[in-house]
Amino acid sequence: MKINNIQKKKLYYEMIRIRMVEKKIAELYHEQEIRCPVHLSIGQEAIAVGVCQNLNREDKIVTAHRSHAHYLAKGGSLKKMISELYGKYNGCAKGLGGSMHLVDFSVGVYAAVPIVGSTIPIGAGIAWANKLKRNKNIVVAFFGDGATEEGVFFESLDFSALHDLPIIFICENNEYSVYSHISKRQSKKRSITKIANSLGIKSINLNGNSVDKVFSNTNKIVKYVKKFSEPYLIELKTFRNIEHCGPNEDDDLNYRNKNYLNVWKKRCPIRVYENYLDKRNLMTSKKKFLIKKKIDKEINKAFEFAKKDKFPKKILLKKYIYA
Repeated sequence: MKINNIQKKKLYYEMIRIRMVEKKIAELYHEQEIRCPVHLSIGQEAIAVGVCQNLNREDKIVTAHRSHAHYLAKGGSLKKMISELYGKYNGCAKGLGGSMHLVDFSVGVYAAVPIVGSTIPIGAGIAWANKLKRNKNIVVAFFGDGATEEGVFFESLDFSALHDLPIIFICENNEYSVYSHISKRQSKKRSITKIANSLGIKSINLNGNSVDKVFSNTNKIVKYVKKFSEPYLIELKTFRNIEHCGPNEDDDLNYRNKNYLNVWKKRCPIRVYENYLDKRNLMTSKKKFLIKKKIDKEINKAFEFAKKDKFPKKILLKKYIYA
């Protein structure tokens, strides 16, 4: 698929917006008003944007603990997300969930759950419901490389292949599960895409830091899944810039060596894409300045809204509890 200039500018805008939102969260986290843990996607923005720009409002996504980028890329309200981080009533989950439980049915964000691998079967279940209803909506399930070590990963892929479910599995492979590199957890002979193939699911491995490649390949895959109602798996290699959980750098712990860090930071999806747009005269310095100024204004308003918002009343504590 050839990406036109309007789409290219949109991809850049959405990536830089997510980056600026998460940097603001990191900047203000020390104030101790955001009392939930936060898992930031700084460095992984190209995946959320490249995938979600191909989805319509009726398509559903499920995600895990690192969910901000997916929520925003799918059209979630920034004001509601920030209020949720502050535990306020007008948050997307009424302030009851926090960062790791973002949800907004109105834009198709059906679940964000921090238990590793847990949203994979939830996504398969939603896809099964779509199949029974005979609609053309699809489900996208985002998860990390660590989730592919869970039993539900194999079971959900097998079930999806057996019933030809309209679901796309997105593995954001940043090579680390907290501090453990993938080489310490998985055999060198192991392949996530080949596991999918062995279960009868088509798959592809892509550079997750190239928003163009993510967008164009996902576009084809979304059309395929909608046409044939079959599952598909996309593995995307990427890198998280900061610590697993929290707003800080943690490379003083030496679990990622300097050469590794330098290689990946040169591949920063936003830096790479800015250079690409600059060379083609699609993004001037003035235009970038105006975009960032506009986003900065939106972010400040969202944080002001969240700080002034009220906390939920005690009556809500038992309202959404199900057993």
